[in-house]
Amino acid sequence: MEYQYILALETSCDETSAAVISNGKILANIVATQEVHIKYGGVIPELASRNHDLFISSVVEEALKKSQITFQDLNAIAVTQGPGLLGPLMVGITFAKALAWSLAIPMIGINHLQAHIAALYIQQPNPDFPLLCLLVSCGHTQLVLLEDRYTQTILGKTIDDAAGEAFDKTAKLLGLPYPGGPMLDKLAQNGNPLAFPFPMPKVGMYDFSFSGIKTAIKNFVQLNTKANSEFVNINLSDICASVQESINAYLIKKCEKALVDFKPLSIAVVGGVSANSDLRKKMHTLAIKHKVSFLVPELVYCTDNAGMIAIAAHYACLNNDFIELDAVPFTR
Repeated sequence: MEYQYILALETSCDETSAAVISNGKILANIVATQEVHIKYGGVIPELASRNHDLFISSVVEEALKKSQITFQDLNAIAVTQGPGLLGPLMVGITFAKALAWSLAIPMIGINHLQAHIAALYIQQPNPDFPLLCLLVSCGHTQLVLLEDRYTQTILGKTIDDAAGEAFDKTAKLLGLPYPGGPMLDKLAQNGNPLAFPFPMPKVGMYDFSFSGIKTAIKNFVQLNTKANSEFVNINLSDICASVQESINAYLIKKCEKALVDFKPLSIAVVGGVSANSDLRKKMHTLAIKHKVSFLVPELVYCTDNAGMIAIAAHYACLNNDFIELDAVPFTR
């Protein structure tokens, strides 16, 4: 059977998204952002689930309309199976199951993290392998070595918090609006990255740790605010730049070690934090230094979206990798 049109759904957290892909080309990628979480300073799982219920039909209809196809044209349904928040995942999977059953077409379960990596193939279908990929998001931080699209090894991962969480928690501590990562990046562009050095976590080999740097930043802010209540406001750009420098330099240090040890032909950065302008620049500089290719998704495919689910589903179909309709989500 040919899988000319695949509908992909992403509901792992607080973005409700639907995409359509045809023969490896994204025809539509619709994302509905749930702004209800802004006033809480973070994602409320129950509210996320309810909003996915509200948005999912409309984003699917919009994706089909933009692609100029109907439900009857679909050959397969892809959906994020995990990891993610259980309630939001259930909304997407239940919708996908009902649609797959009603249209009598197969369903593809996609690992959210694998989809972030697959986003690289949207612009570059044939990268040079082996490829070293840094996956950085609010929930995960991993260093992955890919021999090809289907063969990969996790060299290291965070032993506690993720890089994206460190950025978001710092932004919240500084009084920046949610989501704070992009605002921190913007403010950092006008600051001195060496103004306030923060300690580099000490974790062996290729693993990561961000709990210590989060604590160091918190103590730094509290101590200086106690001495001067206007400290943060006066030094906001320098603090943002220094935090960003510390976290990104730490990520680059781990990547460079793996580059030297495994000698890949390409390096890449994916996930929500790959939208960070400083990290993209540092990774590009690292690639030039070691004379390897550098890959990073377009900004629209960095944060959670169904386009990355769609491209992962495209290659899953080529590998005949489908799931049964009684499949369940996984949160980790």
